[in-house]
Amino acid sequence: MTTPRSRKALFTGVPLALALVVGGGLAAWDHWWRDNPGYPVKVMKEARELHERLLSFDSHITVPLDFGTAGNEADKDGKGQFDLVKANRGHLSGAALTIFGWPELWNGRNAPHRPTAGFVEEARNQQEVRYKIITGMVRDFPNQVAIAYTPDDFRRLHGEGKFAIFISMLNAYPLGHDLSLLDLWTARGMRMFGFSYIGNNDWADSSRPLPFFNDSPDALGGLSDIGKQAVTRLNDLGVIIDVSQMSTQALEQVAQLSRTPLVASHSAPRAMVDIPRNLSDKEMQLIKASGGVVQIVGFSQYLRPLTQKTQDKLNALRERFDLPPLPNLAMALMPGDPIIAAWPEQKFGEYAGQLYGILEEEPKASLKDLGDAIDYAVRKIGIDHVGISSDFNEGGGVKGWENVGDIRNVTAELLTRGYSEGDIAKLWGGNFLRVWDQVQKAANPAIASAQKAPQP
Repeated sequence: MTTPRSRKALFTGVPLALALVVGGGLAAWDHWWRDNPGYPVKVMKEARELHERLLSFDSHITVPLDFGTAGNEADKDGKGQFDLVKANRGHLSGAALTIFGWPELWNGRNAPHRPTAGFVEEARNQQEVRYKIITGMVRDFPNQVAIAYTPDDFRRLHGEGKFAIFISMLNAYPLGHDLSLLDLWTARGMRMFGFSYIGNNDWADSSRPLPFFNDSPDALGGLSDIGKQAVTRLNDLGVIIDVSQMSTQALEQVAQLSRTPLVASHSAPRAMVDIPRNLSDKEMQLIKASGGVVQIVGFSQYLRPLTQKTQDKLNALRERFDLPPLPNLAMALMPGDPIIAAWPEQKFGEYAGQLYGILEEEPKASLKDLGDAIDYAVRKIGIDHVGISSDFNEGGGVKGWENVGDIRNVTAELLTRGYSEGDIAKLWGGNFLRVWDQVQKAANPAIASAQKAPQP
C-alpha cells in the first residue's frame, strides 16, 4: 500500500517546519541572548545596532607575553580576553595595547627575589617581546588589523573595518635613567606613556608603593628630576601622558608641568572604593582642568569594596603572618604593610600567594557597578571628560563584560541609564580621540617631525 502524497507531505513537512522553527529560535537566541546579562531584547538590539556604526575604543589592554603562541593565536577565538575574533564580534574599533615591563621577581629558582640592577634588562626584554607581538600581528593579518599612529589613522582604519592598535607604554622602570628612550619608542609608534605601576620607580612615585621593593609612600615627593624632564619631552613628542597608578603628589606635579591634556587610562573614582589606586575628586578635577579624560576601568576590586567574607579570610591570613587586622582596603588588595620590607623572600612569597588566592575567589563586580562609577565621574567632571577601559589581561573584567566581545553589554547598561547615542559615542572613544588630537597638535614641530615615520 502506498502512502498518499498528502500524508507524505505531512510526514516530511511537519518535521521540516519544526526544524525551521527550532533552528530559527536557536539563531535568534544566539543573536540576542548569548552572553546577555539580562537586558530586554529591545535594549540589546539598540546596543548592537549602535556598535555597528559607532567608533569604539578600549584604552588599556595588556598584551600577554604568550599572545600569538599555540592556543593564544590572534586570529582564533581562544580563552583569553582579547583576540581579533572577539574584537570583531563585539565591534570594538580599536584598543590601546600596552607595552609593559616590570621586575620579574617571580622568575628563577627560590623565587620571589628582590629586584637588582639586572632586572631592568629583563623588563626591557618584556617590552621588546610585546612590541614584536604587536608588529607581528599586523604583519600576519594585514587585512584585519593595523597600527594607528594618528587620530586620523584610527578613524580611517575604523572606516576600512580594520582593528586599530594604539600603542601605549606603562611603567618607566625599564627605561632606567635614559630619557632618549622616549624618543625611540615614539618613533616606533608609542602614543601614550604611563609613568607608574605597582612600586615606585626612578621617575615617579606610585599610588601603590611595595615594601618588598623597599618602597615607602611618596619617597620622591612625586616626580624625580628625570620624571619632570619626561613631562616636557612627552609634550614635545606629542605623546599622551597617562596618570593612572601615580601617587597624588606625582599626578599633581604632572598637571602643573604639562601643557597638554592628561589621561587616566584605567582608573576608577575613589568614591567607589577608598584606595589610593583610585582617583580622588580633586585628582579627577585636575584631569578635567587639563582638558583630559578619566577612562573608567572595569576592574572589580576598584568598583566595589571587598565582601565581608573575603575581608574575614584576609584577616585570618594576616593573623597567621603576625600582621594586625586590615587597617584599610589598600592593604587588602596587595602586600603593602611596611613591615614586609624586613621579611625574608620566602615569607613574602607565601603571604602574597595566599593573599592573591583569596582575592581571586571574590565575586566579580557587575555592569551596574561599572555604570555607577561612570555615572559618578560624569556628574563630577562632565560627559566630555569620561571614557571606558577594561584592563583586560591584568585582572580586568566584570560580570557581563568578560572579554572584548561583550562591549555591547556595557552599552546596554548605559542605554538603560538614559545616555544618548552622542553621549555613548563620547564615552566609547570620542573624548579620547579629542585629547589625542590636542596632544599631537601641541607637539614641538622641530622634535615631533622626526618621529612621524615609525621605525621597526
